[in-house]
Amino acid sequence: MAYDLSNPLVIGVSSRALFNLEEENAIYESRGLEAYTDYQIRHEQDVLKPGSCFELIRAFLRLNQLQQDKHLVEVIIMSRNSADTSLRIFRSIEHYGLDITRAALTGGACVSRYLKAFRTDLFLSAYAPDVQDAINVGVAAGMLMTGHEQKDSLCETVDQIRIAFDGDAVLFGSEAERVFQRNGVEAFRNYEKTHALDPLPKGPFANFLMALSNIQSMFPDRETTPIRTALVTSRSAPAHERAIRTLRNWQVRVDEAFFLGGVQKRDILGSFGAHIFFDDQWIHASAASDVVPSAVVPYKTGDDPRIERNDNPEKPE
Repeated sequence: MAYDLSNPLVIGVSSRALFNLEEENAIYESRGLEAYTDYQIRHEQDVLKPGSCFELIRAFLRLNQLQQDKHLVEVIIMSRNSADTSLRIFRSIEHYGLDITRAALTGGACVSRYLKAFRTDLFLSAYAPDVQDAINVGVAAGMLMTGHEQKDSLCETVDQIRIAFDGDAVLFGSEAERVFQRNGVEAFRNYEKTHALDPLPKGPFANFLMALSNIQSMFPDRETTPIRTALVTSRSAPAHERAIRTLRNWQVRVDEAFFLGGVQKRDILGSFGAHIFFDDQWIHASAASDVVPSAVVPYKTGDDPRIERNDNPEKPE
């Protein structure tokens, strides 16, 4: 019987998101594909160092040890590498004891065309065009900030996965962001107060949050659940109510919520101990990446409301 990918949570991850391949990527960008291929083959025996989402992926794979009768998570390498340049990647996977056995190696072709075929719930990559294509076809995707040193805790056992999400344009749709961009912050606050009882539309990560919530429901003790989530948003009162009611309408929970209203997200995320943070604003993700792995969630092509204004697109809250 064929293995059914509709049951587990499926995470697609690029090789440069899982491992530190910044030096190799620099060779590719400066000297071309042939030089990159030669380098990877000559270094096939060299184990790669962990990358930005290594700890997150290992923590997700650990969930499979908690339910004897259920395979909760499937991780698939989805990479523009060819089969010829992939041996070093799989050697590194084996070295770290990661239970990753499946891969889509496209040899330079677009990865996004295969995401739906693999029933992918989340795609993580350091290559912006692939992330953009994934969002365009309706798959939750984030572009990993790379090049930051990882903490020494990477080699420790992770007992709880901690994932933090921005609200508007990540968990929720961009409706509120459009009001802000067109009419300013006061109009945004008044609009959200007036529509507090109306659920926000789903954003690109809504279904992924729901999938996490389904896994959490298998572990009813909230103190020992292996997944902990947080909403970390620039919203503040009175705009907070609509976000809370929307999550209630979706029948999902977030374990912690931070309505910051102008407070720096970076320090909050460090205190939460996020294994990854998803935000649609580059400025927030970049600042947070100094303390926690972070990823930018792009808008669908042609759907970015920030281009409607010529001034600073960052929400001032």
